[in-house]
Amino acid sequence: MASLEQSQVTGPEVRADCSRCFGLCCVALPFARSADFAVDKPAGKPCGNLDAGFRCGIHGSLRQRGFTGCTVFDCFGAGQQVSQVTFGGRDWRREPALAGPMFAVFPVLRQVHELLRHVRDALALEGAHPVHGELRAVEERVVALTAAGADVLLGFDVSPLRAEVGVLLSRASDAVRAGRRGRDLRGADLLGARLRGADLRGASLRGALLVAADLSGADLRGADVLGADFRDADLGGADLTGCLFLTQPQLDAARGDTATVVPEGFGAPAHWRAEAPATGPGRGTGGQSRRRRARGR
Repeated sequence: MASLEQSQVTGPEVRADCSRCFGLCCVALPFARSADFAVDKPAGKPCGNLDAGFRCGIHGSLRQRGFTGCTVFDCFGAGQQVSQVTFGGRDWRREPALAGPMFAVFPVLRQVHELLRHVRDALALEGAHPVHGELRAVEERVVALTAAGADVLLGFDVSPLRAEVGVLLSRASDAVRAGRRGRDLRGADLLGARLRGADLRGASLRGALLVAADLSGADLRGADVLGADFRDADLGGADLTGCLFLTQPQLDAARGDTATVVPEGFGAPAHWRAEAPATGPGRGTGGQSRRRRARGR
């Protein structure tokens, strides 16, 4: 579905590079003791697992130690942008005076980077040509914003930009799904829903609550999943080929197996490999055979 007219606007990466970040997600953001976090931590206080090199000391065992929430977080490249561009490579440990503004800018820029990611996704959709001009114009503005100084970012209200981008993404989605639009489940409460083997091709699942839903063997090809909450949802054997506005954190938050078909450019989370695929109607015995069946439909 890639378009030959993808934007040529240069700008920041929208993929996290922790090696160029000063551990901002481990310091700037708060988290409360819950099923996702083993401890309480207020905003601005470094996590006890953050080491001297700004890396997580228990990164390889976060799930086992009760920090599942950390494994599904993505800054979309905002961490390195704040660290290396907004603050020019100066870190908060060596210059404590930078800590306050740096930690305040990070969540703002993280939202901006997420919007930029989705705008670029829309520009890569061939069927979204009618909206490409407006998307390119917004992309230029957003890219300029990511390079702004801390004083500008601290006073920036993301809400109007989010609303503007949301309208364009909706129009892009409608254009791409025209002629094969499926069920409209925008914002639906599908907590724990039994959707095993469901035909959700071209459906709108924008903002849908799919926590712990059974989507095993479901056909989600071409579905719009912008903002859908897949925490602990069973995607075993599901086909997510061509899903619109899917992010890696959504996959990381779900459960899947070797039969789950993920779109090109995405990776199956490590914890999926530890879960044996179920057998039965609608469930494959391996990702490769499942892909062959998907292509033959």
